[in-house]
Order: sequence, then structure tokens, then C-alpha cells
Amino acid sequence: MITRQRLAAGACALFAALALGGLAPAGAYADEPDKPAPKVELVLDVSGSMRARDIDGDSRMAAAKQAFNEVLDATPEEVELGIRTLGANYRGDDRKTGCKDTEQLYPVGPLDRTDAKTAVATLQPTGWTPIGPALLKAADDLGSGDGTKRLVLISDGEDTCQPLDPCEVAREIAAKGIGLTIDTLGLVADAKTRQQLSCIADATGGTYTSVRHKDELTDRVGQLVDRAADPVVTPVAVDGTAQCADAPELKPGLYTDREKFGEHRFYRVAVEPGKELRASVSVAADRAVNRDYGVLLRAVTTHGREIVRGQEAGDGRTDVISTGLRYPKAEADDGDEAEAAAETVCLQVSHSYSAPASVKTTPGLPVELTVDVVDGPDEASDVAAFGLGRGWWFLAALVVVGFVAGVVWGWISRWRIAVWRTN
Repeated sequence: MITRQRLAAGACALFAALALGGLAPAGAYADEPDKPAPKVELVLDVSGSMRARDIDGDSRMAAAKQAFNEVLDATPEEVELGIRTLGANYRGDDRKTGCKDTEQLYPVGPLDRTDAKTAVATLQPTGWTPIGPALLKAADDLGSGDGTKRLVLISDGEDTCQPLDPCEVAREIAAKGIGLTIDTLGLVADAKTRQQLSCIADATGGTYTSVRHKDELTDRVGQLVDRAADPVVTPVAVDGTAQCADAPELKPGLYTDREKFGEHRFYRVAVEPGKELRASVSVAADRAVNRDYGVLLRAVTTHGREIVRGQEAGDGRTDVISTGLRYPKAEADDGDEAEAAAETVCLQVSHSYSAPASVKTTPGLPVELTVDVVDGPDEASDVAAFGLGRGWWFLAALVVVGFVAGVVWGWISRWRIAVWRTN
């Protein structure tokens, strides 16, 4: 009887818990404030130069349409997306009229993929390149409320509507404090276009990317749209030094710096026993550079001995090159107080970019450094956990193998000589 009563009571408690559990989320959601939806507007250059057929054998306009279709399919549901064009309608030669040629092709709001694709399909390369007026209108399209706001400008040429300098327009937008970021992409861009688009992006904390292939365009636009849905992280400006001894100490976070050609920049990170340092670095070529370059990230001791490294190389087909490393610090023994202290790891960033003679070398190239310190594995298998790089262990193994082989070969030789003498 007692057992049955307990079972009945347990069943009632279970049903009550399930009922409350089913109702709890609704109450929780009701109490949470609604966050503004992230907003993105794609601003596309539809000027006459977009007819050029130099992107994988197809026209720049065709590459842009293909990228838009794929990005629209992959746009997160929570992102409100719009499309604005510049130079899409006026075919005449009147500059004043051509510099007003910008319109919102698809309004910023919940995305209807079919309608947006249909609107993009109607575009034909037509007129001028009024980048400045288009940026002003696009800023109005996104409004001034809270939430993430991002413009993605895709153009193959510089603005043709001076003196309204699009770089100054971008600075004015940034000065309004509405939290708008402008990212720019240059389709087979020349030096002047590259410089102007880079200036627009820098003014608002955005990025510039040079594009010469369809897949690069699709991937980059998709990344920028996805980024709008991610939490906003503002990089912290930091000044690396030429020596580890006086380098700034970094906590986990995202940092930005400038590194000159042929320069080494040092930063310090404290790594406690049982923790793992994870670091990555990206160096952007914001100006014309020579082909064949690389970026190197080294973790070294305060005495300059290398612990572990990460490196990557490029050949001129990308504007950003990245690499990373991991360094787990082994857990200290209970009786070893000296090992219990945090270890200072020096991060060295260097690159092998070089600039043509006509290109300015100052300021340095933009560097973005990510630092994180997490719980290390229970049993660190990475040899860097013992304070040695992989090369040191490989060298030690070669020494041991060589010694053993020498002893064995010497014993065999003596035995053979002894047999030969006996015979």
C-alpha cells in the first residue's frame, strides 16, 4: 500500500513538473525584451562598367547576380535585408542626372527570397557610379534605431560624382553615431578604386576585400551578412612593441594594431597551469602589394625560445591572410609551487608583405589579433605543453635512435671481426 501511494505521488509530481515545464518557456520569453533585428542593405553598382567579362569568363554583373541569389538563399531568418542600386536606370550623359541615379530595389525588412531574386534578375548595367549619394540614401534606409546595422557596398569603379567625396560621406555617417558599419568589395578593382573603397570601409570600422572570382564574391558577401546576426565585438586598439620585455599584456579578446613592412610586433599573454592559449592573427593588405607573401605567429618564452608557431602563405589572390596556434600549459604538480605560477608567453607577429616602389609603406598594414585562454585538456597530448616545440622532440628522438643504432652496429661489427679472426 505504501509503495503504491509513493508511486502515485511520484506520478503526480512528474505530471505537475511536465506541465510547469511546458508553460515556463512562454513566461520566460514574455519577460525577455525584444531585441531589434539586425539590418543589412546590399548596395550594388550597376554602372556600365559592370558589363566587363573578366570574372571567370563571365560579366561582373552576372557574377554579382549569382552571388546575390546564393546569399539570399542562405540569409539567416532573423536578419532584415534590403537591396539598393546605383547607376541602374539613367543611360544618358548628363552628369547631374546620372549622379541622382540610386534607388532602393528591395526594402529593408523581413526577407521574401522570391521577390528579392526577381528584383535582382531585372538589373542591367546602365549608367554612372554615384557612390556618395547611394551611401547617404542607404544610411536613411537602415534608420537610426538600436541594433546591428551594416552596409555591404559592391563596386567595380570609383565614384564619378565628385566633389561629393564618398569617403567624406562615410566619415559623416560614422560621426552621427548610429552604429552603421560599411564593408566594401572591389570587383577587379584598380588602384584608385581600391584606395577609395578602403577609405570608405576604414571610416566606419568596416573591411575592404578585393574580388576576382565568383566564389570569392559569394563567400565574402555571405560572411558579412552572417556577421550582422552575430554579437557585435569591437576590437581594442593596442600597440605592439619590438621587444617582448616591454610588450603590452593582453587579456582574452579581440585586438587591432598596425604593422609596418619588415617589422616584428610582440604581445604578452599570461597562461596559468592547466590552461590553453589559443591565438590567431589576420593581416590585411589595404594597398597594392607584391605577390607571394606570408604571415607568421610565434609563441615564444620571455628568453626568445620558440614554443609553437603558426604560419600561412598567399600568392596575391586574397587581401587577408590568417594563421593561428594553440599552446596548452601542463598542470603543475601539487608539491611544485614554482610551476604553479602563470607563465608569460610572448606572441610575435610578423609578415612578408612587400610594397611596390610607388606605394606608401606607412601607416603599417592592419593587424587583427584574437587571444583566448581556456581550460586545457585533462591530459595534454600536445608536446608544447611541456615547454618544447615539436622540432625539439623530433631532434631528441633522432639522437636516441642514432645512439642505439650506433651501439648495435658497433656490437655487430666487433662480433664479425672476432669471427673473421677466429677463421
